[in-house]
Amino acid sequence: MGRILSIDYGQKRVGIAVTDPLQIIATGLSTIHSKDIFSFLDDYLTKEQVDVIVIGYPKHYNNTDSDAMRYIRPFFKKLKERYPMIECVLFDERFTSKMAFQTMIDAGVKQKDRRNKELIDKISATILLQNYLNYLKNKNS
Repeated sequence: MGRILSIDYGQKRVGIAVTDPLQIIATGLSTIHSKDIFSFLDDYLTKEQVDVIVIGYPKHYNNTDSDAMRYIRPFFKKLKERYPMIECVLFDERFTSKMAFQTMIDAGVKQKDRRNKELIDKISATILLQNYLNYLKNKNS
């Protein structure tokens, strides 16, 4: 069984999280510059078996696509073309950034450190992945 990797894709930064090999626990992996995502994935995928890549799907409250989909769609298409042997899915990411920020507050992260966008992106990817794992668990039970 391979890992599940999640991507919180943004125009500047990409938050990345990954499960353990048994696909039980989501853990933040890294935050990288958007232009470096494919070299990062090429390297990571040679070292680790990944079964699924989950990409955050930003939607509005009324369930319509967010404006961010204009740059996520081409990324998603390229991802599927580049890694055809890995299942790639879009998964609703509504509220993950707000949840990430609240998580930092709850964890006692200093206000100065809460401005760290890289940390927010990594936590958002982790929340996205945990939500996906919960979805799979509920779907299969």
